[in-house]
Amino acid sequence: MRVLNIIAAKRNGEALTAEAIAALVKGFTDDTIPDYQMAAFLMAVFFRGMTAEETAALTMAMAASGKILDLSGIDGVKVDKHSTGGVADTTTLVVAPLVAAAGVPVAKMSGRGLGFTGGTIDKLEAIPGFRTQLSEAEFIGNLKYHQIAVTRQTDDIAPADGKIYALRDATATVESIPLIASSIMSKKIAVGADKILLDVKVGKGAFMKTLNDAIELAKTMVVIGQRVGRETIAILTSMDQPLGRAVGNSPEVAEAIDILAGRKRGRLYEVCLTLATQMLLLGQAADSAAAAREKLERLLADGAALAKFQEFIAAQGGDPAVVFRPDLLPAAQFKITVASQRRGYVQSIDPVRIGNAAMLLGAGREKKGDVIDFAVGLTMQVEVGDFVEQGQPLAVIHANDPRKAEQAQKDVLAAISLGDGKVPPPPLLLGIVDQQGYHKMS
Repeated sequence: MRVLNIIAAKRNGEALTAEAIAALVKGFTDDTIPDYQMAAFLMAVFFRGMTAEETAALTMAMAASGKILDLSGIDGVKVDKHSTGGVADTTTLVVAPLVAAAGVPVAKMSGRGLGFTGGTIDKLEAIPGFRTQLSEAEFIGNLKYHQIAVTRQTDDIAPADGKIYALRDATATVESIPLIASSIMSKKIAVGADKILLDVKVGKGAFMKTLNDAIELAKTMVVIGQRVGRETIAILTSMDQPLGRAVGNSPEVAEAIDILAGRKRGRLYEVCLTLATQMLLLGQAADSAAAAREKLERLLADGAALAKFQEFIAAQGGDPAVVFRPDLLPAAQFKITVASQRRGYVQSIDPVRIGNAAMLLGAGREKKGDVIDFAVGLTMQVEVGDFVEQGQPLAVIHANDPRKAEQAQKDVLAAISLGDGKVPPPPLLLGIVDQQGYHKMS
């Protein structure tokens, strides 16, 4: 089928064959199909959408554009976890070693942060010596002997996705659920895990602003997984305020250590336990959610989860001493407390403003290629629903540049809305999407 005919068929709302989609992806990846034709196709998909069969075919074509890891030589059900991103979303640093400590191999490829959202790879690289670029042999070896391996995306894993995403970014076709779903799932499939858990964020600080859009995206990815033989479950979680208390790379590693050591609970802890529970069920390491949760809490209490995190760090070249000495992490020169200018209840916390404040301090990137400062960030002192007195700390800024710290103080004050009326904390765990559809979580 000629490229022009493929574009015209999708423009007219027709369903494409898997062969046509595979030929299009292959041609674009090897540069025999020019940008302008792929851009026209992407815009046609943006307006016309794709069937479940088409979306699965696009996903597999992108995954097949590069290397697909073979993890069949590793015992057990290998599980991958993906978050659609947000602010203070430190879940991978807690969930991956916790689930691995329960005996479920966790095979994960992660990305860097961009804009107000943080990236797992940046957080791990805040640990002195930690290597995030693993060869295929190293990745498989770590998974086999340590039950956990995390690597960053390389050019030979789903290269079509990288090219297509760059074109989407330049042609206003990012906000297409079939294109978002196939982008995420192609990388998950290429890593070779048997089953996939998705954490789909919803709200002001998420890509999906509404619950209905998040459900549609989650359902699309779950169906893709089903069609390609990778059982997939999605948990929908709120991103209407920062998830954890720490925002920034070193601060988030320190918070993850506190949770793994059993010293800290709260919203981040609850999301981590919920995600880890589902991963144990997917990995056939528990018979029920209650049994899985009990096992996970025991691993946190007896030190096994923290020990696995230490083992994971050492296996990837990092300094395992940071687990017991977080002071070895990069530390900012200045710590500035942002005090409340009035008394009242915290009505809302804008996660985008908080994320941008951390980014402008140097914790994130305004554009690809920016060098980040692992030491800087914020530590939030309040959550929605808290009562504060005038002068009470709202956040602590970790900074290496006084001018940037001054701007961050203004950003934090603008992000936190105070009022006289008490408001309940927003729901945290919104729902689950499996092969039977969407189920609200209580």
